[in-house]
Amino acid sequence: MQPINLNTKLSQFSTHWDPHVIADYNENDVMVVKFQGEFPFHLHEDTDDFFLVLNGEMVMDLENESHAVKAGELFIVPKGVTHRPRADAECKVLLIEPKGVPNTGDPATAAPKPRI
Repeated sequence: MQPINLNTKLSQFSTHWDPHVIADYNENDVMVVKFQGEFPFHLHEDTDDFFLVLNGEMVMDLENESHAVKAGELFIVPKGVTHRPRADAECKVLLIEPKGVPNTGDPATAAPKPRI
């Protein structure tokens, strides 16, 4: 067991919308990711979606509303709710989701989740 430095992990890649697994928590992947621009609208039928903004600011668009989420804030999208994260400038985020859950809600369009 060792501490995990989030900034060190985030410095190991420069891509956006590309989650990287940094730890396991029960049956969940703990990941870091960088957002910039818009992610497609999508939903997860069977699980909530957890976002903790580490640096910067993102907007979570839902079907009928949008919420600004700033550094130090988290946002949980309930299962079955269509949503889209977006960020005008680069935003660094910690995600927690059950292992095997595709980030788009669809395995055919999901990004791989490399471990760093």
